[in-house]
This record gives sequence, C-alpha cells and structure tokens, in this order.
Amino acid sequence: MRIAAVVGNVVSTIKDESYRGYKLMIIEYLNEDGKPSGARQIAFDAGQAGIGDVVLVNVDGGAANMMLDKDVIADLTICGVLDSYTYDGKTKVFF
Repeated sequence: MRIAAVVGNVVSTIKDESYRGYKLMIIEYLNEDGKPSGARQIAFDAGQAGIGDVVLVNVDGGAANMMLDKDVIADLTICGVLDSYTYDGKTKVFF
C-alpha cells in the first residue's frame, strides 16, 4: 500500500459493465514529507475519494475484487481516504 493524493478523474463514455457506477481517479504518490513523488497513475476508486483527498492505494491487482466483492480488473485501487498519518514521530493531518 502507498499514500497518494487524488489530482483528477478519468471520464469515459464507454466502459466495461463491471465498472459502471465506479470512478477512475488520477493519483500522485506522496513521499514521507507529503510531497509528490513519481509519475501520475490511474487508480480504481473503491474508497469514494475526490479530487484533493489524500488516499491509501493498494498496489495489489486483487484488491478491487475484495473491496467490491465482484470481479473487476484494476492494478491500483483506492481503499480509503486518510485523515492523517504518522511517520518518524511526525503527524501529518489532511482535513
């Protein structure tokens, strides 16, 4: 799992039926200081995230299946929206 910020969403007029009702979000991974790190990615949203949220992203392809209890294909899955995290004795709050 990794921490990321949601920076946008993907709009698709045609998609697989198993994705209907769910969002694809553009994320940017964050380093330990909360700064963007690496290339932007697209993640399946199972955590009801929005643009500007800091989220927990599962990088295991089977996470979406477990979160939604149905078969979908997704390498990256947003599993939840974070309120805060503590790293090396420092707490970062996001609300």
